[in-house]
Amino acid sequence: MLLMQATREEIESMSEWPATAVRAHVDFMTALPKVLFRDGEIVDMQGLGGPGETFVVRASPTGEPIVTDGPFPETKEFLAGYWLVDVESTDRVREIAAFISAAPGPDGKPMNFPLHVQPIGQAPEV
Repeated sequence: MLLMQATREEIESMSEWPATAVRAHVDFMTALPKVLFRDGEIVDMQGLGGPGETFVVRASPTGEPIVTDGPFPETKEFLAGYWLVDVESTDRVREIAAFISAAPGPDGKPMNFPLHVQPIGQAPEV
């Protein structure tokens, strides 16, 4: 799984980008399955709502939901999107992550934003 993180400022600044820059960025992201991934490598990919739409839920002692705003106020970065991939090697996932990281920014130059790569875990044998 490739996890794209962003800061509130990065997301909010997109509203100030020229329309052509926003279109280039969105086109890049939506073209990824056709341009980058080989057959069967992409399982799912989604952009996620921003911090204003995020909340945290915990169960109360009675099982009722306790809902708080999120992400936490001290959080500077949040999960902005993800790609769930099924690839043959670590080298391939690194290649994919580097390509995605270079998505065009407001000036057309690569943004080089961080992507965290984390394998899907396996349940322990019991």
